[in-house]
Amino acid sequence: MDYKIRLATTADATQVAAVEAACFPAAEACGLAEFERRLRTFPDSFWVAEDESGIIGMVNGCVTDRPELPDELYHDSSLHRPDGAYQTVFGLDVLPAYRRQGVARALLQTFIDTAKEQGRKGVVLTCKDRLRPYYESFGFVWQGVSASTHGGAQWNDMLLLF
Repeated sequence: MDYKIRLATTADATQVAAVEAACFPAAEACGLAEFERRLRTFPDSFWVAEDESGIIGMVNGCVTDRPELPDELYHDSSLHRPDGAYQTVFGLDVLPAYRRQGVARALLQTFIDTAKEQGRKGVVLTCKDRLRPYYESFGFVWQGVSASTHGGAQWNDMLLLF
């Protein structure tokens, strides 16, 4: 499969919102207005994978000084700290037709490598139980059940320290 990974731009907002809608339940998905805000607030922490058909996947998240991902970070972009210690992962999305082909792994590895290059202490995310082994394969360590109530789901706190 031929695709490239690049930093997202504000012009990508509509496509990334469509990818998100295809990957997450409505209660958990981020909408167009929030993606537009994220793309303006932390453009260096928003990567997309695209092929000739358009955007097929993405990874994004703000930067914080706390080694955790509380729910307020999802909705309040003023909490982004460009020189913060920890890169968060708000979402790692790949369209269903492109899954199990290495796209998510390439996106997340790009995100991790970029966070290292930027001098971060690590990467934090929350995930559902079924995805713990996937993130552990990158070196993330389970920190316990998250206090997050995002989308009404139960989440796990995961931390990757450099």
